[in-house]
Amino acid sequence: MPAGEAVGADRHPACPRRVPGRRRGSWALGAPLARGEQTVPAGQFLLRHVGRPLHFETVPDTTAKVLVLPSTMLKPLLGARQSVAGPADSAEVRLLVAHSNMIYETVAGLGPAGVRAAHSTLIELVKAVARGGVDDAEPQPASALAQAAKDLAETHLADPELSGTMLARELNVSVRNLQRAFAAAGESVTTYIRQRRLEEARLALTAPSGRPSVSELAAYWQFADSSHFIRAFKKHYGRTPTEYARSALPAEN
Repeated sequence: MPAGEAVGADRHPACPRRVPGRRRGSWALGAPLARGEQTVPAGQFLLRHVGRPLHFETVPDTTAKVLVLPSTMLKPLLGARQSVAGPADSAEVRLLVAHSNMIYETVAGLGPAGVRAAHSTLIELVKAVARGGVDDAEPQPASALAQAAKDLAETHLADPELSGTMLARELNVSVRNLQRAFAAAGESVTTYIRQRRLEEARLALTAPSGRPSVSELAAYWQFADSSHFIRAFKKHYGRTPTEYARSALPAEN
């Protein structure tokens, strides 16, 4: 892919990079002479989130393969990290490159189902590359890891699968490390998720019109039933959801 096309494509946030076989040379991503520029030696891959067009270049006789992928699926893998790098000759990277090459050769003849399957497989392979390039024995700073988990949880608050296990898996850390990160701030993952769901339910109760019912809120925010939701809400806010909703009504003149 010519460098000009690669730079233009960098407007999309997620971008894994690798350099095949050759062990001489390097390539760079970022703004020349800027602090954010990364120089990657030949034989290494780089997975990096980018939110704006960046400069991309290789030294003479160095080949680079560029893939631009959706950030919503891949950014959580980085967590608080700026990037992930590793050897391009790993089995995961070689499988990813082979699959991307096959897509390039066959995409024109694929039907909608084939395109979806190729896309899903590509995403899963990139996830495998990212997870293989991270050493979880070096835990992230507790505050950064906890914040990354909270940012990810915000996009999944209504998801029934949201849990500490799910967040740890998506951030590529152990559940124990994630729990320790939250404990350092005096809270737990489960408590944080429940409090955020209760807060969103509280905001819904203050809507001037079209307020959902207690049972609708309980179901949407993943409480076992209305009774569990009412008890949790009253414990946190000192009033039942119905009492809170009444108190939010504008006073009559």
